Amino acid sequence: MKLPELQSTSTMTLDEALARRRSIRSYKKEPLTLGELGRLLWAAQGRTGARDFRAAPSAGATYPLEAYVVAGDVAGLEPGLYHYDGSQHELSLVKSGDLRAELCAAALDQPPVKEAAVDLVLTAVYERTTDRYGERGKMYVHMDVGHAAENVLLQATALGLGAVPAGAFRTRTTGSLLGLPETEVPLYIIPIGRV
Repeated sequence: MKLPELQSTSTMTLDEALARRRSIRSYKKEPLTLGELGRLLWAAQGRTGARDFRAAPSAGATYPLEAYVVAGDVAGLEPGLYHYDGSQHELSLVKSGDLRAELCAAALDQPPVKEAAVDLVLTAVYERTTDRYGERGKMYVHMDVGHAAENVLLQATALGLGAVPAGAFRTRTTGSLLGLPETEVPLYIIPIGRV
């Protein structure tokens, strides 16, 4: 599914987004738009140039991260698990159905995971970076996911949405829920919704 073309409608400056960014754990039961979801995903791993550079930096442009959406309440998008292809700015359905309650259970029953309109899950394939940088590459992967998460949080703020980064979850349970291969590890869950 091709996401809508990126259109910046925010008048918020970066300085304002930085000053206003807070961890928001409560959300209204109102859907996000596909345009908003597209901008959030683009901020995490979207393409920004002809050479497939992305919005979030990556050590040596190795791009170990993948982005998934556990969608529950997005106008025009059926609930389900989707994978984001930043090069094409599109989503592909991985699994149908609302998985927010299952993801919440894997995330130690943190209410925002279940109550958010969507949960972004950032995962990593470490070998993409460690093949080049050896053991030190693991640290670079963790830096990369921090960059991507902060981009998402600032984009959510600029869109007037609430978000919170969640690192407490059962890694294997979450990976199994997402159907990840053993070489791909979930690192972050970011619940996002209207405030």
